[in-house]
Formats: sequence, C-alpha cells, structure tokens
Amino acid sequence: MADRQDKAALISETRRRFEAEYLPDKSDKYDSRDVERLQQDDKWVENYLIWRHDVVDDTLKMIDESFQWRKEYTVNDLTESVLPKWLFENGSIFLHGYDKEGYKLFWFRVKLHIRDPKQQLEKKKLVAFWLEHYAKRDHGKPLTVVFDMAETGISHIDLDFVRFIVNCFTDYYPNFLTKIVIFEMPWIMNAAFKIVKGWLGPDAISMLKFTNKNEVQDYISGEYLPPHMGGTDSFKYSYPPLVDDDFQTPLCENGPITSEDEHESKEEIDADTKETGDPNEEHNLNPKKMSSIEQIPKSEENDKTDFKPKNAKKALTTFKGPLLHISPAEELYFGSKETGERKCLIVLTNVTKNIVAFKVRTTAPEKYRVKPSNSSCEPGASLDIIVSLHGGFAASLQDRFLIMAAEMDQCSGAGVSELTQFWKEVPRTKVMEHRRGKEFVRKNVEASYRLSLCTYGNNCHVWRGLHTIAHSSL
Repeated sequence: MADRQDKAALISETRRRFEAEYLPDKSDKYDSRDVERLQQDDKWVENYLIWRHDVVDDTLKMIDESFQWRKEYTVNDLTESVLPKWLFENGSIFLHGYDKEGYKLFWFRVKLHIRDPKQQLEKKKLVAFWLEHYAKRDHGKPLTVVFDMAETGISHIDLDFVRFIVNCFTDYYPNFLTKIVIFEMPWIMNAAFKIVKGWLGPDAISMLKFTNKNEVQDYISGEYLPPHMGGTDSFKYSYPPLVDDDFQTPLCENGPITSEDEHESKEEIDADTKETGDPNEEHNLNPKKMSSIEQIPKSEENDKTDFKPKNAKKALTTFKGPLLHISPAEELYFGSKETGERKCLIVLTNVTKNIVAFKVRTTAPEKYRVKPSNSSCEPGASLDIIVSLHGGFAASLQDRFLIMAAEMDQCSGAGVSELTQFWKEVPRTKVMEHRRGKEFVRKNVEASYRLSLCTYGNNCHVWRGLHTIAHSSL
C-alpha cells in the first residue's frame, strides 16, 4: 500500500510540475490531446516515471521531449490513409506473434529495407504508426522488437533509421520495450552495432539478445518463428488488410471437429430447437429476427453446437456503429469454471438500407467455433453469432477476435461466391472493424472484457481492449 501511495504522490507531483513549469511556455509545441491524456491516464505517467527511475526531473524532461516529437510527427493523426500504400505493401515492418513471455513481436525484416533519404521520413512515420496503433489498442503493454537480419549486408544498414527506432523506445515510448532480439547479425556489422549500443544506454543494453537458429527459441517459440529461423510459422506477410493480430478463419469454416463440449443432451437440443425454430423452415421466420442458423451452409445445420447458450442473457449494452449495432458492447462473458458454460452470444443488427457483409476472425482458430463467421445481414435484421470455446483447449490472454463489416451494393448477391468476390474487391476504407480481446476464468476468478473506442481515419473504426478481472462471487 505504501508503494502505491508513493507512486500516486509521484504521479501527482509530475502532473503538477509539468503544468506549472512546462505548459505555460510550450503549450503550442504540444498536441492538446497528449496534454489531456497526461492529466487523465495514470498508467501513462507511471510508465514515464518507471523509465526514468522515479526521478521527477528526468521524467519531466522525457515528457517534454516526447510530446514535442509526437506533435512534430502528428502521431495522434497517423492512419493507414495518410501513409503511402507501398509502405505497408513492402512488408519490412509489422506486428505478428508473441514471445515466450506473451509480449507482442514487432518485426523489422532488414533485408527489405533500402536506404533512401527521400523515403526516410515516411518510414519513420510508419514505425510511429505501428507503435501508436499498438499502444492505444493494448493500453501500453510492452512489446519485443525482432531484427531479422538474415540475408542482409552492409547496404541494408541505415544507422539514422536504426537510431530513430532506438530513440522511440528510449525517449518517446516509456516502458514499452522488453527486449530486442537480433537474429543472425552478419559479422561485418559488428562495428555498426557498437555505435548502436552507445545510443541505448546501460539499461537498454541488457535488453539486446544476439541470436542464431539455436538460440532464438530461448525467447520466441517455434510457432511464431518462420522456417528460415528454425520455426514452423507459415505466416506470409501481405497487405491489405493491415497485419497486426494474425486473425484467421475460425474452425467452423475449416470443417467439423470433435471435442468434449460437442455432446449436449437431447433435452437441451429440443429446447433450443423450440426457441430458434426449424432451420429448414426459413419461410416461417420473421426476417427481422434471423438466427445464425439461417446464414450457414447446409452441411453445418446438423451440428447442434450452434444453438444459443443455455443461460444466454440479454446484453445490457450495445455499440452503435455506422453499419452494425453490436451487442454486447463491453463484455464477452463465458461464465465461471463452475458453470461449465463454454459459449456466448454476439448479436449483430444491420442499421443500413443495404445488405451488410461480415466476417469473424480469431487469432486462435483451433480453439473456437464461431457460427456464422462469414455471412451477411439483411437491412434492419438481427443475427446471432455463437462463439464456442472447445473442450480440451486452454484459453490464452493473447486470444483475440475481429468482426469486419462492409456495406454491399443493392444489386450484389449474398451467396458464398458473391461474398468471396466482395471481400477481395471492397476498399479498406469502407470496412468497419470491431476487435475483441479476452481474459478467461482461472480457478475462482471471473474475467470480463471491456472495449475502449479509438478511431483511425473517417471510415474505419477500431477498438482496443482493456482487460479487467473481478473475483467470482460463486
């Protein structure tokens, strides 16, 4: 408690002194949104203090320097739409996978980097875009940097760009770096990295991990390493869409599976059938109350696991997006371990005058069944999505879900082939995204997921997850 009180006092002192000593003379050099956030976000201030060893004078200097940099680079306004498309298509910088401690991996594929002074500012802004994108979405959770230097030579090394990356972590993004994994650095670059070590300082130097195929798995498991690094990850970078969470097709589109949670009692199935109706009698259903069964292929209709959760409750909150209302808005709840409930319900409501196509993707497709996961919703209609956690699988803090939606033209069909073609052609700016992260029940702890809104561009809405845990009353 004493430590917490001391930290609160330091946070208060930092805010007070910043407002008194820096803000009066430099307010025009800061983005007002950053100043406002500093007054409201305790964690952000705490990270600055941690990165400067709780020395308030040094903390204030870092805040001042980082705020000026953030305004210079228009960090709060960096979006996909304002950066050149070729930057994303190049594939030299992206987020993908996790290290063994559960930290997100920030990849730099050095062999794809070409030194060009004319492109330097844009590349730096791309780094800033990714850092800000991730920091807002995961509320400042640290990440691990990976420099993949396989097949690189001296022509790929740009010390000015490397210094910028280093400065991002030492001066601009406090307490945001766990380690820097350097894979197969050519010996010819030893002299260059002696210079880099000088920029890092004593604290960050300890975070450098020089590795080869035999050592890299000390920090990153093979499932998140490409074959050339000795791993088994089949991930291939492509753009669009934006690659950051490795969202993939859930199991329901990859064929049926068998697991312990698929055996429901006949009574439950009969009761659910009465509630939802016969899936083969679509003409008897009110189009305004369509269920997920209507939207899935015939081969999946016989799988009874897509019925509503037995104890499903009406959601109390709804996010009202431009295309879909999504309910629940704040919590996706599977229940406690004692209840054994392994399903939850998401309700989509189309609020447009056209058909809205949607997809559901997950970072853990082997763990979850999502029905339907690729379909469409008629104007004014509501549709149920059943998310099931399979027996025999352990949920992970890194598991995430993505709901993508886009409005279709009135003349477009909504069959499988039409939807496939539609998603290939729809402009990125017309896609609405809704991201969900999760924490799950562990022992006597119940976990819920809360969403916090941030916007990237005018037409693409992205949500970041804040994990919250409450003790179970069961």
